[in-house]
This record gives sequence, C-alpha cells and structure tokens, in this order.
Amino acid sequence: MSNPNKAKGTAWESAIRDFLNRRLGLVDAAGRFLNPASADNVRRAAQEGARDVGDVHAWPFILEAKDVKSAAVPTWLRQATVEADHAGFPFGVVVHKVRGRPVAEGRVHVPVSTWTAIRGLLGAPVDDAAGLYGATYSARGIDTAKWYVTVALADFADLLADMRGAHAVR
Repeated sequence: MSNPNKAKGTAWESAIRDFLNRRLGLVDAAGRFLNPASADNVRRAAQEGARDVGDVHAWPFILEAKDVKSAAVPTWLRQATVEADHAGFPFGVVVHKVRGRPVAEGRVHVPVSTWTAIRGLLGAPVDDAAGLYGATYSARGIDTAKWYVTVALADFADLLADMRGAHAVR
C-alpha cells in the first residue's frame, strides 16, 4: 500500500475489528470466525465511494475509525450517522485511536441522541449506564447536535454484547 495514511487507517480498522471479535468470543485462538456466516461477526466494510457505509460493521453499529492526532468529533459523528443510514444500520459511532495506548483504550464517541436511544433499549437510567460503561459526557455549546458521550472501546464491547444479549435491536 503506497499511501501511508491509508495503511495507518486500515491497520486501525483491522485492530478494532479483531479486538471486538475476540472480546465478543466470535473467533477462535487463531482469529478464525467460529461461525463464518453469523451476522454477529464484526467485519470491515468494502469502501463504497460517495455512499460510504462506514469502516467497521458491528450490528447494530457502524464504526467510523479515526487514527489522527487532532480530533473533530462532532464532524466525525455526523459522518458516522450518514454512513449508518447508507448501510441500513440504526447507529453510527466513531472510534478514535489514542496514541501510544492499546486498542482497548480507543475512545468510542457516541452522539447523545444515540446514547439516549441505547439506554432506552437497555432500560438503563442515565447514571446506571454511565457507571456501567464508564461514560463521560461532552457538551459543546448550546447545540445539542454537538454533544456526545465517550467510552473506551473495551466498555463499548460490553455495551455491544449487552445490546445483542438483550435482543434490543434486531
């Protein structure tokens, strides 16, 4: 791959996919899917050009992977929401790499509206969800469209497992 930024992005997407598949128990010790046909398998998506469908598919989430130094979270969240719509998934989130830290410590940014929907599906009050998944809240001005919740990728894996286990979204 001749473009170093593309190679860096692909490596981050693959690391996210591999981490979630391992954490969710979807692969064996060698990293092979236990059930290759399962819709629960986390996969990297093929690029779709103008109608991009996100970087990583982890039903019910589209994950937009970002391996950059400077964060632009509200912009990224708008992108993830559009890409989730293109893919026919209910939720779009962003996974931002934390320099020098393991993949489990990547930061998953979730729009407040999505966080509220997730809590509703799980029947989790605000404080319970925040404590259970280590959520922190960011409010950017008075425009609530710029507000978001952040959790570590390891905590997001637990959230994903809980949503799938509760059959909250299918």
